[in-house]
Amino acid sequence: MATTEHTYVVEGMSCGSCKLSVTEEVEQVRGIEAIDVDLETQRLTVRGNDVADAEVRAAVENAGYRVAA
Repeated sequence: MATTEHTYVVEGMSCGSCKLSVTEEVEQVRGIEAIDVDLETQRLTVRGNDVADAEVRAAVENAGYRVAA
């Protein structure tokens, strides 16, 4: 399996607590190996094997945020 990287724009993140909430939810997604949340650009980058896009999006929503279309 090859490691892949996906980047998402997460709307509404503005503080360290936001970053932590998103990180904690997304790190539970199967296959995730690394997560980077950049508050300045509101970007979430995940790396891993067989990471399901729908699961990442659901995890962001569970944290209380929305992935931009």
